[in-house]
Amino acid sequence: MRQIFLDTETTGLSAANGDRVIEIGCVELVNRKLTGKNLHFYLNPGRDSHEEALKVHGITTEFLRDKPKFDAVVDELLAYLQGAEVIIHNAAFDVAFLNKELELVKRPAFRQHVAGVIDTLVMAKEMFPGKRNGLDALCDRLGVDNSGRTLHGALLDAELLADVYINLTRGQDALLMDVGSVQHGGTAVVQVDLRGFVLPVVAANAQELAAHEDVLTQLDKSSGGKTLWRKLA
Repeated sequence: MRQIFLDTETTGLSAANGDRVIEIGCVELVNRKLTGKNLHFYLNPGRDSHEEALKVHGITTEFLRDKPKFDAVVDELLAYLQGAEVIIHNAAFDVAFLNKELELVKRPAFRQHVAGVIDTLVMAKEMFPGKRNGLDALCDRLGVDNSGRTLHGALLDAELLADVYINLTRGQDALLMDVGSVQHGGTAVVQVDLRGFVLPVVAANAQELAAHEDVLTQLDKSSGGKTLWRKLA
C-alpha cells in the first residue's frame, strides 16, 4: 500500500477569497515504511501572506519571489500523487486550497488524482473525544518528537504526521497487509477476508462454571422460579 502524507502552507485561511498555497510537503510510506522518496516545493503565490499566517510559517514574500508558480510544478506533483492514498491532518483545509490551485490551471479536482483521502484529525477526534487534537497535541500524546517545530513547515509537518499516523494505527499491521480495498465516498476502505482467521476458544474452568451456576441460582430465587433459562433447560 502506497501512502502519501501531505501538508501545505498558505498565505491565509481562505482559498475562496484569494489566498494561495506557498509550500507543499509530501512524505511517502509504502507498507508502513518510510521510503525517503519525498517531494517538497516552495511556491510563488503572486501575493503577500497575511500577517497572522506569516507568524505561523515565517515564509516571507521576499523568500518566495524567485520560487516557481504552481503551474510549473503541477505535473510533477500529480504524477507523484497518482493512485496513492493521501493522508492529511485537517484535510478539508488543504484539499480546498489544492482544488483552487488545480482549478486555476484547469485541472480536475484533487480527489480525482488519488486513490482516497484520510483525515487524521477526524481519526484523532474519534480516538480522543473532547481532547486537543492538533498536530502538536498528538505528538505530545503519542510520544512523537516535535522539538524542531518552532514554526510550521509543510515538509516537517508531513514527516511528523507520518509518525503520528503510525502511532495512531499501531497494532493494525496485520489488517493492512495483503488486503484489498474499495472506494466509498472517495475514500479507500480496507476489506479484510476473515475466513483465514482462526479464533481461539477459551473454555471456562470448573471454578468459573460453579460461580456462574451460583449466580443463576440466586437470580432464579429472586424471580420466584420464573427465569426463562431454567424453564427452557
